[in-house]
Amino acid sequence: MTDYPIEYYEFFVCFNEGDYYTCHDLLEEMWMTEKDNLFLKGLLQMSVAIYHYEYGNVKGARAMMRTAHKYLQAYRPKFWGLDLEKIYPFIEQALAIFPAGIDRIPFEKVKQLPQLPQLLLYLEDD
Repeated sequence: MTDYPIEYYEFFVCFNEGDYYTCHDLLEEMWMTEKDNLFLKGLLQMSVAIYHYEYGNVKGARAMMRTAHKYLQAYRPKFWGLDLEKIYPFIEQALAIFPAGIDRIPFEKVKQLPQLPQLLLYLEDD
């Protein structure tokens, strides 16, 4: 199996635990040293989108998820041990679930938003 930066492995753990804020920090740390790496930026945007949605920022979630969709496209079907063909259905479902015409709702009402599907990330052998 290929060796990746430790932050990349930690990203998988944090993502699967639902700690999307930490996911952002881990990926941003890697991306800051490789700003042309749109794969990292796409994963970062996807994590931020979920984080925004969980806190009622539907407009921000929608914008970030669309950007993730765009950035990750060039890395399909598989990159850095991640099968993007398993991620794209999640991104597309999330984009369809984000309520149209809503920009933001108060945190107290977040539970009223449609729930996103579950996505578990894991590395596969190349």
